[in-house]
Amino acid sequence: VQLQASGGGLVQAGDSLTLSCAASGRTFSGDAMGWFRQAPGKEREFVAAISSNGDLTYYADSVEGQFTISRDNAKNTVYLQMNSLKPEDAAVYFCAAARTTHPMRARSRADYWGQGTEVTVSS
Repeated sequence: VQLQASGGGLVQAGDSLTLSCAASGRTFSGDAMGWFRQAPGKEREFVAAISSNGDLTYYADSVEGQFTISRDNAKNTVYLQMNSLKPEDAAVYFCAAARTTHPMRARSRADYWGQGTEVTVSS
């Protein structure tokens, strides 16, 4: 079982970026998936999550209205569209999957983790 995150990079404040997370090794269409991030010296925090069929999404207050999570179950992939990026959005972003249909906010509910992709935002 593997979650492969990609799409990170160096952008300027105000730019947009889309992260992808491709799952392999099993079918994740029945699993909730989410994104978490960890900035240097800080704990890993919840960013966004989506239910197994995509009809329910949760966001951290800090990214509500700025980020959009989506998924394509045919491709076993989840996305995170990030708009109007700010320096405080800089972090390593991790995708996660939980063996439940309902989206998760807590790290403890994740059963699988990707390796992370780094987002750097210059001011």
